[in-house]
Amino acid sequence: MAGYEFSRRPQKVQYVSTKYRTIKTSIPAPGTEEILSRLDHYESRSMHGQFPLIWDRAVDASVFDIAGNCWIDFTSTIFVANVGHSNARVTAAMQDMMDVPIYSCYAYPNRKRAEYLQKLVEFAGKPFEKAFLLSAGTEATEAALKLMRMNGQKLGKRRRGIVCIEGNWHGRTMGAQMMSSNLAQRDWIGFQDTDIHHIQFPYPWVLNGASPEAFLEAGLERLASSGVDLKNDVCGFMLETFQGWGAIFYPKAFVQAIEKVCRNNNILLAFDEMQAGFGRTGRRFGYQHYEVTPDLLACGKGMGGGVSLSGVIGRAEVMDLPEIGNMSSTHSANPLVCAAGLAVIEELEQRDLVGEAARKGTLLFQGLDALQHRFPDRISGALGKGLIASVLFRTPDTGAPDGGFTSRVAERCMQKGLLVVHTGRESIKIGPPLTISDDALLEGIDVLGQAIAEVDQE
Repeated sequence: MAGYEFSRRPQKVQYVSTKYRTIKTSIPAPGTEEILSRLDHYESRSMHGQFPLIWDRAVDASVFDIAGNCWIDFTSTIFVANVGHSNARVTAAMQDMMDVPIYSCYAYPNRKRAEYLQKLVEFAGKPFEKAFLLSAGTEATEAALKLMRMNGQKLGKRRRGIVCIEGNWHGRTMGAQMMSSNLAQRDWIGFQDTDIHHIQFPYPWVLNGASPEAFLEAGLERLASSGVDLKNDVCGFMLETFQGWGAIFYPKAFVQAIEKVCRNNNILLAFDEMQAGFGRTGRRFGYQHYEVTPDLLACGKGMGGGVSLSGVIGRAEVMDLPEIGNMSSTHSANPLVCAAGLAVIEELEQRDLVGEAARKGTLLFQGLDALQHRFPDRISGALGKGLIASVLFRTPDTGAPDGGFTSRVAERCMQKGLLVVHTGRESIKIGPPLTISDDALLEGIDVLGQAIAEVDQE
């Protein structure tokens, strides 16, 4: 996001008053700069760079700032509020737990923890049998890395290699960044784990007519030519369920071919479901679109409905590899987050929000496809499934990715009462709460179209 700097100075914008949007001040609202300046002074800049918007409160699919302006939220913060911001069921569940009262119990047993873990494993379904809870997504991917390597150790593998996919993103801690392929962002580590390998992502424009299976085979042959033997030197494959920056799903045949490789070589198959899990894609978990059976799921974001909850779900023989005390966490499975997590699953099931994500996803992509037909020189694609989508922008003359135009469109959406995910590159991502109304969803798509048209004319 460093390539584009959003203006902090209040700008006169067209006022908006609809059922779902209210813009009644200049944007950013008066008072925003003072709060941002205070954060500049006291907070690490790594947390900065988002829209100059001071969130005051958020309810369902609406976000309000300090001046009472209201936005349609197409971000769910960052695909967290799957069941809606400040969900009433989640709020009540946490309030009940605070009234007990108990906030934390470390690794000591608690009834809510037992209740939630049973519900979580049942929600995940077969072959998953156990789970380990944590606080952040990067902790979950680190735990999955540890489990895959411990399994390789148990099997007596010569090396404990992990095969990852170029362009995938797994978090900001050391192991997670090594599994990610952004060289600049992991340069601080000072070295690269030589047993973490990367193969190419099968982008449609890279496949160029090749079969997904042949593309995978070529990638694995390149690994073999560097001295990596799958059977003896690899203990896990880690896949982000889709390419995060663009909501780009793999060809199904590519993932199914990876599963076959795993089964033939005693390799665990893990999915990073941070963005894809808990109904976001119109399935309980995104991997289900590929019709494969993973060994491990690393989850977070929408799992907690807005509180810090993540976890790894897997088969018992893998989850029980660490000895007692060998894999624990101070805040793991505390009663408050377990109450919230349980309420999230209950909300997903009782309101059929997984089915609603699939149904609303049809509306979303119909609208985005219409925008692509309206702006064929500017939009190169609308990708995703369910209520996760990306719109990819290009330059009209060369067709090259156009990150600058994309950033201006995202900022214009903000000025018009719509929040989208600004990726800092040629994609705008869309991921509203699964509870968003059809009317608000369609209005948001219309606002996006207005923003594109205005910036394009400029």
